[in-house]
Amino acid sequence: MFLSLKSIELSGFKSFGKKTELVFGSAIAGIVGPNGSGKSNVAEGFRFVLGEQSMKSMRSKKGEDLIWGGSPGLPRMNRAGVKVIFDNSNRLLDIDFKEVVVERVVHRDGQNEYLLNGSQVRLKDVIRLLAGANIGGSGYQIISQGEADRILNASPRERREMVEDALGLKLYQHKKAESERKLEETGVNIDKTKSLRREIAPHLNFLRSQVEKIEKAREMKEELAARLSEYLAREHAWITQEDARLQEEARAEESELKQLTSRVQEARGKKGDSASEAIVALQEKLIEREQKLLEARRESEALARELGRAEGALQSTNVTVEQIVSVPHVRSFARELSDIIADAEKEGDLHTLRSRLAQVRERIKSFIEGLTGMAPETNHEVEEQVKKLAASLERVQKEEASLAGELETLRAKIAETREAGFTAERDLVELESAVREAQGKLSSVSTARAHISSLRQHFEEEVREGIALIGAEIHGWEKAHIPDGALTEEDRKTQEKRRRDIERLKIKIEESGLGNGEQIVREFKQTKERDEFLTRELADLEKSAESLRDIIAELERTIDERFKEGLRHINEALKNFFNKLFGGGEASLKIEEPRKRVKQDADEEGEVMMEEEEELYAGLSVSVHLPRKKVHGLEVLSGGERALTSIALIFSMSQVNPPPFLILDETDAALDEANSKRYADMICELGKKSQLIVITHNRATMAAAGELYGVTMGQDGVSKLLSVKLEEAERVAK
Repeated sequence: MFLSLKSIELSGFKSFGKKTELVFGSAIAGIVGPNGSGKSNVAEGFRFVLGEQSMKSMRSKKGEDLIWGGSPGLPRMNRAGVKVIFDNSNRLLDIDFKEVVVERVVHRDGQNEYLLNGSQVRLKDVIRLLAGANIGGSGYQIISQGEADRILNASPRERREMVEDALGLKLYQHKKAESERKLEETGVNIDKTKSLRREIAPHLNFLRSQVEKIEKAREMKEELAARLSEYLAREHAWITQEDARLQEEARAEESELKQLTSRVQEARGKKGDSASEAIVALQEKLIEREQKLLEARRESEALARELGRAEGALQSTNVTVEQIVSVPHVRSFARELSDIIADAEKEGDLHTLRSRLAQVRERIKSFIEGLTGMAPETNHEVEEQVKKLAASLERVQKEEASLAGELETLRAKIAETREAGFTAERDLVELESAVREAQGKLSSVSTARAHISSLRQHFEEEVREGIALIGAEIHGWEKAHIPDGALTEEDRKTQEKRRRDIERLKIKIEESGLGNGEQIVREFKQTKERDEFLTRELADLEKSAESLRDIIAELERTIDERFKEGLRHINEALKNFFNKLFGGGEASLKIEEPRKRVKQDADEEGEVMMEEEEELYAGLSVSVHLPRKKVHGLEVLSGGERALTSIALIFSMSQVNPPPFLILDETDAALDEANSKRYADMICELGKKSQLIVITHNRATMAAAGELYGVTMGQDGVSKLLSVKLEEAERVAK
């Protein structure tokens, strides 16, 4: 037979104050010794290291009681440890090690440590690992001192648990318990999730209504964005176009005003310098010519009178010049007059001419008065005088005619100049009027440009306001398309109507009070995502709960099926063992009728609901029929009969699903010699399937063991070991 249990090491555990190791090399190992030496502490060490949590099962009240308490020869220890070594070459344990070391340590403060091959693990990990190999820390596998008939004294429910443990259903039980725990936790999580959903539902509804308002406001914003984009694009294009037109018009008006101003200045210059001065000069010249004409007329009249007198004197005189004047003197006088006249002819001025004429007159008068005596004028002189006077008269008349013509010309020029002045005055007035009109137009253009500038500022304010209301996407107006001819064909009233519509939309958005709803939308999304997450979580939890219920139901069905099948085999083995021990008779385990249990549950409104449901698992009862006795109940059995019945039950349970090892602590104490022999035979038969560690005082049982460990206790109270290998001794003896 393959031995899975290699050794157990106890250090500071109960009476084993010193490190003690028991190495198991035989299928049946016996532990013997006097009462109180610490034999049963070995069995309790197995319970301890395999995960037993009941202190009562280890004859203690608290964890500190398991630690060596000290003696005069050996001080107390602060920890107790038990280490079990398994040979896992055949992978009895589901772990990839050829040798598995399970260790448990308890400290004075009650803290426990579980180690697997030196690595700290959880108790659950140890229990699961051992349960997979049908090894447990309690139940039928370890029968402590005085617990031989525990299976008989147990309740039907506890008895069923022992049988399940013997059948290797512990792993399923752990899985079921774990699933039930998870189901319970899932139920708690479902309740928490529902509670959380109920808590956030009002807030979610409130946020949803707010988001709906925000969505409406957002729709209005989108509409505003579209309208504002069109409006701003048209407004910017119109302002740009109008400003360019006004700039061009202003340049044209400025150019025209500059030209008109230059012409006005030129006209004013001509009017002041030329026309007025020309008229004054012409009037002065006219006055001068009139004066000359008057003098010429006077002279003409005087010459006409002189000529008349001279002609009369010519008719009345016959005196010659030679008779009166000497020739040289006349020649000198003639040359002098000729020079004066020649000088006068050179002069163009009327005043100088008059002065020369007066000088001639005085010279002639002086010549005449200087003549010797008062000689009468000669005929020749008179003729000459008449000729001269006639010539002078003719000249003066010509001069008079010339002056008269010149005077008429001057008068015409004055009239013409005056008319030109009037025309220039009218042109100046017209130019000044044109200048004022040009200035008015330029002022109007400047006013229009100032208005355009204010419109541009208002436009920029509208852009900033649009950015504040809508965001950066408002810049989409810069790319908006304007149909050709839309600005020229469209009336400004249409654009004004667009502006009023936009203002109404702005007012509606502002009245909604949700201008900055991003935070609310974000909170709604987060809350909605949380609610959806909780919904999914709830669905997953409910699905998990349903899956766990299915798993539990499946495990329960599996356990029930395997339990019934195993119970049938146990009853068959029990019949055989009972017949061997009692020499006849019959014993069996029977399933009781399922009991009703009351289940409390709470509905969605929190009301407690009571309902009854049938237990899936019912307990086990023991039926005994002793040979030669009409005994059917356990209550009337004697102590020995109870012990034999318990042994038969334990051995039959171990035969169906043999555990790797069994620990029997003085289960044969109540047996007589004959039954002890039968017990020893059964031990040998069990040793073929399971490794046995038997604590006994019975010689027959000792004889069945392959090795014996003797436990003694000295004066220091510390348990000590002495081992004897009977199989080796037998081989040596042979």
